[in-house]
Amino acid sequence: MNNIDIISKTITFVKEKLKNAEGGHDWFHIERVYKNALLIANDEVCDETVVKLGALLHDIADSKFNDGDEAVGPEIARTFLEAEGVEEEITNHVIKIIENISYKGGNVKKDFSSIELDIVQDADRLDAIGAIGIARAFNYGGFKNRGMYDPKIAPNLKMTKEEYKKSTAPTFNHFYEKLLLLKDKMNTASGKAIAAERHRYMETFMAQFYAEWDGEK
Repeated sequence: MNNIDIISKTITFVKEKLKNAEGGHDWFHIERVYKNALLIANDEVCDETVVKLGALLHDIADSKFNDGDEAVGPEIARTFLEAEGVEEEITNHVIKIIENISYKGGNVKKDFSSIELDIVQDADRLDAIGAIGIARAFNYGGFKNRGMYDPKIAPNLKMTKEEYKKSTAPTFNHFYEKLLLLKDKMNTASGKAIAAERHRYMETFMAQFYAEWDGEK
């Protein structure tokens, strides 16, 4: 397997597969996660090929857009990697990353661990916070026709995995139910440092949002 060739083919495959995807889960999301993963990987001892393939394929078929079926993404990724002749060990590792990367309400323990998963998971979570994270949250909320904010609907911090997947709460609740929690769930030193900055940005945004909502300034 030529590593450069398989990465190039994977990029082409993912771009085609996600050409009509929702704006927060499209090719540009994958590209940002890929760049984040490479940045974090620079400070870690890891298999860079696994990191690259894991980042590129981690959202190839997000369960949110496949009736909650978490098996679709791994199946598509495996079929592609096997057809390209990728070694079984690498393929299996990438599939494990895809199966374990998702937040799922924050109450589900991973059944697999590796530094490569840690890197790709951090990279994905970084794209869920900060300026891009805010934009993605409201983009998805609009896509699902959810309200922005309702003071009468309190965030639910104890949702099960199924409740999290089926939630129809206003987008602003998502900050409390996921986005603000990610800073303390990062795996790597680089991920934690970047997350801290993006977390502060979200706090500033939220303070301004509340002030404008209440007509203060």
